Amino acid sequence: MAEVRKGQAPQPLRREEFHLRFMRSFADPAFEPVSEALAQVEEVAWRNYESGRKAPRTQKAGPEFADPDYDLSVEWKATRDRLIAAQRRQQDPATRSRVLLIIGAARNDGTCPGEVSKTWRMTQWAGEVLAQADIEADVLDLSLLTSSYDLHIHPCKGCVSTAMPLCHWPCSCYPNHAERQTNDWMAEIYEKWVAAHGVIILTPVYWYQAPSPLKLMIDRLVCADGGNPDPTRTHGKKAAEAKALELAGWDYPKHLAGRAYGLVVHGDVAGAESLRRNLSDWLNWMGLIDAGQQAMLDRYLGYYESYANSHEVLDQDEAFQQEVRNVARAVAAAVGQLREGQLSKPDAAVRPARPK
Repeated sequence: MAEVRKGQAPQPLRREEFHLRFMRSFADPAFEPVSEALAQVEEVAWRNYESGRKAPRTQKAGPEFADPDYDLSVEWKATRDRLIAAQRRQQDPATRSRVLLIIGAARNDGTCPGEVSKTWRMTQWAGEVLAQADIEADVLDLSLLTSSYDLHIHPCKGCVSTAMPLCHWPCSCYPNHAERQTNDWMAEIYEKWVAAHGVIILTPVYWYQAPSPLKLMIDRLVCADGGNPDPTRTHGKKAAEAKALELAGWDYPKHLAGRAYGLVVHGDVAGAESLRRNLSDWLNWMGLIDAGQQAMLDRYLGYYESYANSHEVLDQDEAFQQEVRNVARAVAAAVGQLREGQLSKPDAAVRPARPK
């Protein structure tokens, strides 16, 4: 039995510090007339925090789970049921093909930058190509994290590093009502990935790396690669049970394998090639299938030129515009072959020597 190591977590907040943190969301003087009501809400929130009411609404798991009597979060169960329904639609040959277009940029004109991102424009071109191929484009604009009220992709808590079965598919770490870690967007995002036959990630480079909204989503998709679809097998987050399961032999199921993908990565100075390679390696690891050389694009726009003219530079680079469209064309072709049974990962039947 592997030892569960303890000692890093800080002590719970004292009542005074909890009060300060709770009230920071209501610093606007407009809340002063309802201060008594806020105090009542704060007291309930404090009691919930103290007692650790992570999932206040639960239901018995039922016969489809390893422990039918375990109290499952109603919210987790609803997300899981939607993923099962989305997977059925995705596998139904009568449904229209769907490609998920992911905007990785954090910029949009509804928040501080005051201007649309170049990535958003590229996504429009890709969507036009997919429409011509009679493929539904489902756009996931991650910049909404910066411009939408109380919308979050909460960070991955690293359950995998304790033991893979502790990482549930879909993620069960959120919402955590006791910690006020709510309004987590990933429940909807998981469904978008499952429903898609193909995925195109379009993103700029931020400081040599993926923009933070994109990286948050990537980290939270770890449960799609080896995650445990039955939280009752670990009775929630019981680390010792998860370690025992993994040591007994875990099959690391790849819940998104078999979908086609393409990439558009653009930068202005450095990092485009390395980010494109990182994204490609990640998607390949999850079992997705690249749509060919023309679906893997990394380019520089306005190399070392002024940021202020970046949209004008994009307007003038007609070759790049065509390359973005070609990524969509390549993915559309791959999705068509995939749904006709003509495309699969050549090594899909080869058992990896290191399945982790």
